[in-house]
Amino acid sequence: MSASGFAAESLLNRAHEHAATFLRALPERYVGARASRGELMAALNVPLSQGGEDPSVVIDALAGQAERGAIACAGPRYFGFVIGGSLPVALAADWLISAWDQNPGLYATSPLTSVLEDTAREWLLDILDLPRASSLGFVTGCQMANFTCLAAARHGVLRRTGWNVEEDGLAGAPRVNLVTSAESHVTVDVAVRYLGFGTRHLLRVETDGQGRMRADRLRTLLGTLTGPTIICAQAGNVNTGAFDPLREIAEAARQHEAWLHVDGAFGLWARASREHSHLADGIEMADSWAADAHKWPNVPYDCGLAITRHPEYHRASMTSTAAYL
Repeated sequence: MSASGFAAESLLNRAHEHAATFLRALPERYVGARASRGELMAALNVPLSQGGEDPSVVIDALAGQAERGAIACAGPRYFGFVIGGSLPVALAADWLISAWDQNPGLYATSPLTSVLEDTAREWLLDILDLPRASSLGFVTGCQMANFTCLAAARHGVLRRTGWNVEEDGLAGAPRVNLVTSAESHVTVDVAVRYLGFGTRHLLRVETDGQGRMRADRLRTLLGTLTGPTIICAQAGNVNTGAFDPLREIAEAARQHEAWLHVDGAFGLWARASREHSHLADGIEMADSWAADAHKWPNVPYDCGLAITRHPEYHRASMTSTAAYL
């Protein structure tokens, strides 16, 4: 083994020891941070040196602050936000992926990663019992999953009117009706901003006491609208866990030829449960779905899923070409 290879293996072993120590203590350790921001900054925000530092010292310094500054959100006694912990096999696979250091953007740059993603797509569509021809993209989380799905929706509803938003932009395009719940997640609002629509144009439908969109109010609203329409429903209200009446919403969307997107950050996974799948009844009728894999499936952060019934619109809204590709 070369000197550089030995050094790399030594560092990896050192990191493994630190990680194992952290994981062994996780079930019983204090859940919150033990150091203030100022204390962490004092320990970590040191001046850059001209000659660099010993790599093992850097690893030790980083790991040394985990006990004081890391939140035990992967442990069994964390009851804060909707945050999942990693299963051991998912963490181990993540280590391998980091060691391989692949660029997964193209098949040519990583055939292995491309095949792994295609396989995971098939498994996920099977587990969630969604249309098997659907496209599925891996993104950082539900923020970008909602953005990606709504970008496909924007392309789809405008393309049906003869407008190519990727080439011609939104200026002069037919107005798109954007319908969402009064209690939709903030990531939907942010996605709408990113896509150039603006939140002021959102048409918000009244919810019930549990935060579910009222299907009767949706039908009334849709009856007043003309032109391309996108509806954003929700599977799992972040405050109550409630699911919108998805079958009724889907039927209304189809009646009015609207695109139905479902933000299922954690609720989409009810489809994988015999006991709870009824909560998501009708969700399979949607045009797109967003979910987090770093919640119920317990894979490391970050991992989200953007799924669409219409691969051609998904591809058109995201594809770029260049001579070097």
